[in-house]
Amino acid sequence: MISSTKICGISDPKTLNYILNHPHPPSLIGFICNYKTSPRYVEFDKLKELLEINKKQSKYVAVIVKYDSLTLENIKDLPFDYYQLYGCSPDEVRKIKETYKKKIITALTIKNKDDVIKYKDYENISDIILFDGPGMAESIGFNHDLLNEVPEHINKMIAGDIKIEDLSSFKNKGWILDVSGSLESERGVKDINKIDKFLNTVHNINT
Repeated sequence: MISSTKICGISDPKTLNYILNHPHPPSLIGFICNYKTSPRYVEFDKLKELLEINKKQSKYVAVIVKYDSLTLENIKDLPFDYYQLYGCSPDEVRKIKETYKKKIITALTIKNKDDVIKYKDYENISDIILFDGPGMAESIGFNHDLLNEVPEHINKMIAGDIKIEDLSSFKNKGWILDVSGSLESERGVKDINKIDKFLNTVHNINT
């Protein structure tokens, strides 16, 4: 089965409420907190309002690119369950986890096998390891065969241009699927119909 799902890049209350009230909501919902070049970036005041919406069964994830002490201090009292960290060293990840008492998703951008094995530097300090494509906000995919040697015991997530028609290929691999761009009608704008199809398809695969 597909382990669970994350929908990332939510930036408006209508979409968030739709996801939270869906019959098969994702386990995780991500918000872009400091990557201002992303069309999915949410400014702090708007983010604060969004997170006042009851998360119900889902968990809220703060997506943070590089060690950013200002953003970390700004969001420390918001109801995030996880911090998803890009471009942070193991020491930085450890410091963030100890300081802010949050669960950690360490994100690795994958171009080749050497990028994959970096998970070994983070597996003891991260709750989830995310293997993502190299495009950041561009939803660029990568060769998933590079992940064949990642041990089963690793709590692992995969992202990078995952499309609805690809979902059946993940049926028995135990991955958390992280999607964003494939659920948009245009760059940065989530499509309710695509979200519905995605969540229903995952549910049908798992049942």
